Amino acid sequence: MSTTKTRNPPANGAAADAATPNENRYQRTNAEAEAKINDWIKNNPKNWDYIKAMPRDRLERTVVLNEVRHVERRQYVDTNALQNVKNNPDLKAAYDVLLKDVPEDKRDEVIVSMEREKWLNKKTQSQPQTQTRREGVRV
Repeated sequence: MSTTKTRNPPANGAAADAATPNENRYQRTNAEAEAKINDWIKNNPKNWDYIKAMPRDRLERTVVLNEVRHVERRQYVDTNALQNVKNNPDLKAAYDVLLKDVPEDKRDEVIVSMEREKWLNKKTQSQPQTQTRREGVRV
């Protein structure tokens, strides 16, 4: 992971071949992320050995599963936030006033965005910043 993106252009200057693997197309490094990764590896040598021993296909599928879970979790939260607004007449009326100039097809999206922002602000103001331990997915 990195903050800089470097591209390796093809030698002949033409567009990259569709059959070329995506490996080494982009290299990214982020010092903060690398430090976190290194700390995790140092503190979890058995888990790191388990990950290194995984076949590439299994590793790739685990990463995809994490992405799917992230998307599902976000959809669940968004759906519940929107449902809570629709079930609360006072809140719905307040949003109707706020969003009177927003097109109908965009209102739900804006409501969810505002509810998420409200939740994040409440969360950061009410809790001191603590670091939680996150476990990786084992498949």
